[in-house]
Order: sequence, then structure tokens, then C-alpha cells
Amino acid sequence: MDTHTAQGNSRTHREAPRIGLLTEYDLHLLGEGSHLESYRKLGAHPLAAGTGAGFGVWAPNATYVSVIGDFNGWDRKASPLRSSDAGVWHGVVDAASVGTRYKYYIENRHTGFQGEKADPYAFAAELRPNTASIVHDIFGYQWSDHAWMEQRPRRNILEEPLLVYELHLGSWKQRDGRWLTYRELADELPAYIHEMGFTHVELLPITEHPYDASWGYQTTGYFAPTSRFGSPEDFKHLVERFHEYGIGVILDWVPAHFPTDAHGLAYFDGTHLYEHADPRQGAHPDWGTYVFNFGRREVANFLLSSALFWLKEYHIDALRVDAVASMLYLDYSRKEGEWIPNRFGGRENLEAIDFLRRFNLLSYQEAAGSFTAAEESTAWPMVSRPTYTGGLGFGFKWNMGWMNDTLRYMRNDPVHRCYHHSELTFGLLYAFTENFILPLSHDEVVHGKGSLLSQMPGDTWQKFANLRLLFGHMYAHPGKKLLFMGAELGDWDEWNYARGLHWHLLDYPLHRGMQRWVRDLNLTVRAHPALYAADTVPEGFEWIDCTDHAQSVISSIRRSPKHNDTILVVSNFTPVVRSNYRIGVPCGGRWTELLNSDKDIYGGSGQGNGDSVLAEERGSHGRPHSLVLNLPPLGTLLFKPEGYF
Repeated sequence: MDTHTAQGNSRTHREAPRIGLLTEYDLHLLGEGSHLESYRKLGAHPLAAGTGAGFGVWAPNATYVSVIGDFNGWDRKASPLRSSDAGVWHGVVDAASVGTRYKYYIENRHTGFQGEKADPYAFAAELRPNTASIVHDIFGYQWSDHAWMEQRPRRNILEEPLLVYELHLGSWKQRDGRWLTYRELADELPAYIHEMGFTHVELLPITEHPYDASWGYQTTGYFAPTSRFGSPEDFKHLVERFHEYGIGVILDWVPAHFPTDAHGLAYFDGTHLYEHADPRQGAHPDWGTYVFNFGRREVANFLLSSALFWLKEYHIDALRVDAVASMLYLDYSRKEGEWIPNRFGGRENLEAIDFLRRFNLLSYQEAAGSFTAAEESTAWPMVSRPTYTGGLGFGFKWNMGWMNDTLRYMRNDPVHRCYHHSELTFGLLYAFTENFILPLSHDEVVHGKGSLLSQMPGDTWQKFANLRLLFGHMYAHPGKKLLFMGAELGDWDEWNYARGLHWHLLDYPLHRGMQRWVRDLNLTVRAHPALYAADTVPEGFEWIDCTDHAQSVISSIRRSPKHNDTILVVSNFTPVVRSNYRIGVPCGGRWTELLNSDKDIYGGSGQGNGDSVLAEERGSHGRPHSLVLNLPPLGTLLFKPEGYF
């Protein structure tokens, strides 16, 4: 990405680094927190055939560490490891091999701690509720997506369509009441997303986690795809299939917190190793989880290695970081006296800020063509600006302000919308301060909110018309786009992680029309640079009229000067047909109606303007020409002029 020039030099081994068996140089890099491929040396690594596996775990305060597992009857004294000056316990267990279940037994005689811990660097894990790690070799996979990986660095995602289908693997589709496996998903999911016109899929966290209801956001395995759906190779196959269909893969990655489960990172070596000891710094009151100690070199190294692991070893194309605001603010969700100020007396988490900047810098530097995105819910400045200008360095930021304002506006009965017009237009005051993604995500259809369709006002027809209008407004608005699965079906029920989507709804015309509308929106955006190439710069947008609150109508121009492409967008947020509605336009000639959310094929009433409209030589809205339009009820119209940009 042009705005994220690689800075600095990596300490990562460039020449096919050896796997397993720690060297003194490895220990040095681990100690200074600069071993960016620490997953190649820590954890479990099978050696040559018949010679066992090497193990390494960071537990600097432990007084005894051993490997326990199937190979030694889980005997705590059978396979001890030796310690190093860097606090790493390591050794070879001859009887261990690929497929072996194992844990670390850790003692700390100073604190009286005795615990059995899963491997923080494990590449595979047992299916919950079991919690053992599994010895696995992930480095021999023969990838087939070379063409995708070779062209990825040449792309500039800021100037390309970014249309994201957010997905929870376990509940997209189920068969006989069970999850589909990674390989079963690979046979269906990439083809569906391709057919729907999305450019990317965003997976809710697939890193190993013990609790289904956390949706993956309470991670215990930072290097292991969850065993719920198959093996690491099965997940790699799924990624390959996405790439085969030209679909980028975004992974939700969660460094903001981790669960308190006894087999996980919490109190790992009998001390608060990964988390702060003081709950005012180390505990999240909202989620009952722990907060990483980002100021500790080894902890930051662990997380950075995890991020690069997914980008490099699994060919993931982007990482979306959850709950960034909770990382940035020391007083996040805390009352007075429940948090500790930074060394300057402020509320900013300086160590987390440094960590995020380094994470972004390394992601762009080490995985060419990848990008990052932040879910950051406050007005923190320059989230998606380069680190060398003082920004956090993310490629994109989720536009939570747009989402909240727009959904609040859409929930109003249309008769009251004229009093809330600013909620519809306010977002353009800051639309280009960040590289925004407009998210209608899973968070908007859970916890009693209902589905997007059920949140819309009116009778059944109006609910569908309002939802089509919402999507049309979103796709015509500056910013990249994200929809959570099921929105395209017009699901009546809010999302439930335990069941599949209601695919039978497509037997009904209104739902089938909704799906076709979303598909046509995606394909129209992809076909017209005006709707994507200047998403993040003010040159790509111009109001025609944002002040017609009395009739709840807005009109604007989207354009890409680079491609000589212009699109007119007009939206009517009331169920009243607006006949003879005059709109000023920048040129004469014929304007073709590209999209109309009220067409019969989408479940609308069929109001519109035919195939095209001829501009009159009569000025309006400060433009030299104008169109006289028939605005459909609760509808969005997109027009394209002939021979003008």
C-alpha cells in the first residue's frame, strides 16, 4: 500500500530459517523481543523421522518444567526440560511425534504453583472441551496459490473495490445439525462469495478457543486454527480455494484480551507473566478476561509473531484487530480509581500504542500486499495513517460513527426522519479523516438487537424496502463495505452462533430479491471506479443536495477523476413517490439508470425512470443542467452519464 512504506530492517531470518532446536542466537533474539518468527523455535517441532520432537516454552519464573503427554503416560517427572538464561525451557523428547497430545507441567516453588498448560505456540489442539496441544508439522504444505501471492504486492487496496463478507464459519451453513468442515466449506463457500460479487471474506476468529459462545474472540491458541472444523492443512486448503476464486481472506485477530482458563496463558509460570499483576491494568471488567502486558518485550514478541504467522504461513491477506479502543485507553470501561495513569499522568496506554504501531509496520513490511484494519470506536486520531506521520499505521478503520448514526436514523419511522436528517449526512464531515470501512457487522445483529431486517420500521414490504435502501445508501457512500452473513438473505432472526443461516428463505420472492440486490450492488461497484477508486479522498464525493430534510431526500455525485467516471446517487427515505423531482447535474445528455432498489426483481413496487433520463438545459443546485426524476418510495437510484466524468 502506497501510504505504508516499509520502514526499518527486520531481524527475521530471511534464508529459510531452521525449525526447532534453539540456538544461542535464538535465545538472544527472544530475550530482546525481536525474534519475529519465534514460532519456528518455540513450541513443539517434530525432528527427522524417528528422532522425536524438540520443545521450547518461555516460563522464566518457573522452577521446574516438563513435557507431559501420551508418550509418557502424562508423567510429570518423565520428560523434564532445561532452562536458559532467557527464561526459555527447552529439550528433545525422543518418544514424541506428529499427532502426539501434550502439555507443559510447570512448577513455581516460590509461589506454590503447579499447573498443566497448553503450549502457547501449539500449531494444533484438541477439540474442546479437551485442552491438550498436538504436535504438528505445518511447514511442509505445498501451496497452489502462487499466482495470487505473486500479484498481491502489486495491488493498492485503497484504490480497488473492497467488498467484505463477514463470516462465522460454524453458523454460515450446517448439515444435519453439525458444522461443515474446512474442506466442506471449501467446496461451497468461495463459490458462493464469488457469485455474490464480494472481493474479500472476513472470518471471525478461527484461532483455537475453548468457548463456542465467545465466537472465537477469547483465544487460547494464537498459532492454531480451531480443530472444530478440521486440521491446519484443511484450513490452508480453504484459504487456497478463496484465492482460486479471487477472494482475499481477512482474519479477525485479537490481541486486546485473553481468557482466564487454567490451561491458557493466565498465571502461566506461577506469576502474572503475560498479563499485568494489578487488576487495574491486567483485567477487563466487561469481558472477565486478562489484558496483555504490552510493555514486556517477550509478550509483544509473542503477539507480533502470531500476527506474522498467519500472514506468512497461512497466506492470510489482512488482519482486522478487534477492540482497539480497549487497548488504547487505560481507563477503558473503568471508573475513577480503577485504573492507573501512564507515566505522564494521562489515560493513554503508551505501551499498547507502541505495540500497535510496530504490529502495523511489521505487517506491511514482512507480508507484502497484506493490509490491516482496526475496530476502533472512539475519535482517536490518525488510526489509519502511517506511523512515520504519527499515526497508528492501520490500513483501514471501521467507521463506527457512520454505522451508529445510520442505523439510528433508519430505525425511525419515515414520518419522523425529517427531524433526524443530520444523522444521515453528518458522517461526510469526517468521511476522509481516515481510510474507512463501513461495517454492518455481526455486532449489529446480536444481544437482542434483532436482525437488520427486523430493525427496519413499517410493514413487511416497507421493512424490505428500507433494508434495500440502507444497503443502497451504504454502497454509494464513500468508504469500503462490510456486510455480515445473512444480511443478504433478509433474515428475520438475529444471528445465533449455534445454528446455520435460514437458507430456506430464498424460496420466497422478497428474500430472493434482497439477495439479488446485494449481488447487483457488489457487481455495480466493481464495474464502476467512481464507486471505489476514490473512496478515501474528498475528490471522490460531492453533495448535490444534502439539505432536503422536509422530503428526506439526499443526492450526491461519486467520481473517480483518474478513470473519468461519474455516478449520480439519489435516495428517498420516505415511502412516498416523489414525482417530478428536479436534481442538478454537471452535464447534459442522457443519464442511464444503473440501479434502482424499487425494481420488481428486487421485490419493489416498480417505480422509476425506465432505462435512462435526458438532462434538461436548466440549471439547478448550482449545476448547469438538471434531471427531472421519479423517486421511488424508500428507494435508491444510481445513474451514469454518457460521455462525461
